[in-house]
Amino acid sequence: MRLIALLLLVTPGVIAVYGIKLIRDALFGEFHTIFFHIAIQGLVGILFVVGGLAFIGGFILHRDRKRNLTKGRFKQKD
Repeated sequence: MRLIALLLLVTPGVIAVYGIKLIRDALFGEFHTIFFHIAIQGLVGILFVVGGLAFIGGFILHRDRKRNLTKGRFKQKD
C-alpha cells in the first residue's frame, strides 16, 4: 500500500520538475521541437508545475482529513 502511495506522489512530482525545466528552457530560449512556439512551451511548463503541486497538495489534504489531523479551517462540511 505504501508503494502505491509513493508512486502516486512521485509521478506528479516528476511532472512538476519537468514543468520547471520547460519554463527555464523557455526563459533562456531553448526551444523543444514538439511545441509550436516558445510561449506555448512556457505555458505548458506552468500548467505542469501547477498541476503537479495541486495534485500533491490535494493528496496530502485528503490524507490528513481522513486521519482527522486538520484544523477547523480545512474540515469537510457535512
